[in-house]
Amino acid sequence: MARPITLFTGQWADLTLETIAQKANSWGFDGLELACWGDHFEVDKALENDSYVKEKRKLLDKYKLKCFAISSHLVGQCICDPIDQRHKTIIPERLWGDGDPEGVRQRCAEEMKKTAIAAKRFGVDVVNGFTGSSVWAKLYFFPPTTQKDIDAGYKDFANRWLPILDVFKKEGVKFGLEVHPTEIAYDIVTAKRALDALKNHPHFGFNLDPSHFMHQFIDPVSFIEEFPDRIFHFHAKDSRVRLTGRNSILSSHLDFGDTRRGWDFVSVGRGDVKWDPLIRALNRIGYKGPLSIEWEDSGMDREFGAKEALEFLRKQDFTPSAVAFDAAFGKE
Repeated sequence: MARPITLFTGQWADLTLETIAQKANSWGFDGLELACWGDHFEVDKALENDSYVKEKRKLLDKYKLKCFAISSHLVGQCICDPIDQRHKTIIPERLWGDGDPEGVRQRCAEEMKKTAIAAKRFGVDVVNGFTGSSVWAKLYFFPPTTQKDIDAGYKDFANRWLPILDVFKKEGVKFGLEVHPTEIAYDIVTAKRALDALKNHPHFGFNLDPSHFMHQFIDPVSFIEEFPDRIFHFHAKDSRVRLTGRNSILSSHLDFGDTRRGWDFVSVGRGDVKWDPLIRALNRIGYKGPLSIEWEDSGMDREFGAKEALEFLRKQDFTPSAVAFDAAFGKE
C-alpha cells in the first residue's frame, strides 16, 4: 500500500483548523500535519487542559483525517539563533517576554520540551521543526572564520538540544529537523556534523524536504542513502533553479516570488525535484510514513496547488515490489 499523503498546515494558519480540515477532506487528503501556531495545535493549551487534545482528535476524526506529526518550526528556530526583532514576529508574546536574547532562547527550549510531552498526549511520535544556528551567518568565511569558531557553534547546539532530546526520549517522541539553509544542518556534511555533536542521539533525525537541496545542487537521494535510519518524516515540496547569467543562487536579497531570483519554491511537480528516484529511495530504506505536502508557490493559488500536488503525488508514489520481475521465468 502506498504511503498516506497529508497536508502541512503551516501555510494555512490564517484559517481555523476546522476550515482547513474540511477543505483537506474534500480534496482527498489522508491527514494533516499540524503546525504549532494559529489555532491548529497550541502546546500550552494541550498541557493545561486534558480535553484539548481530545477535541483536536475529535475534529480530525469528523473529517476522516489522520495526524502523524506536529511541527514546531518557529519555536525551534529561536533555540540557537542570534535573536533579533524578526523573531518577535514568529513566536507568542509569552515566549518573547522582554526580548532579552538568552531569555528567548531558554524559554523556547523549555517550550520544545513541552512540545514533546504534548505530542505524546496527542498520540503522535514525531515533532518536526527547526533548530536555529549560531553559525549560519558565518557561512561565507570572511572576516576569516576558523573551524574553531564553527566547532563552538555546534557545541552550543549540542548544549542546548541534548537536554531537549532527553525529554523526547523519555516521551518516546522523535525530533525531525527540516534540513534547511539557516539551520545547524543544511546539507549532508552539516547533517553529519550535527549528529556527531549530539553523539548520534537516537531521537534526533530529519524531516526531509527535497526542495531545500535543489539550489544547493545536492541530490536528495544521496541524503536518504547517507541517513537511511534518520529519515523520520518527509515534506513534499518543489523548487526551480533559474540562473540566467544575470542573477545569483544567493537570490540578491529579493523576496520569494520575485522573478529576478536565481531560484524559487514552486508547487510539487513543477520544479527540478525528480520524484521517481526519491520514491524508490524511500522504498529502499523502508520509509512508511506520510508524504506531507508543504504548499509554497508565490505564483499559484494555494487551493489549486494543494489539489494538484495531491493528484501528482498519488501518481508518483507506489508500493515496492515483493517479487523479482523475472522470478517466474525459470519455472517449468
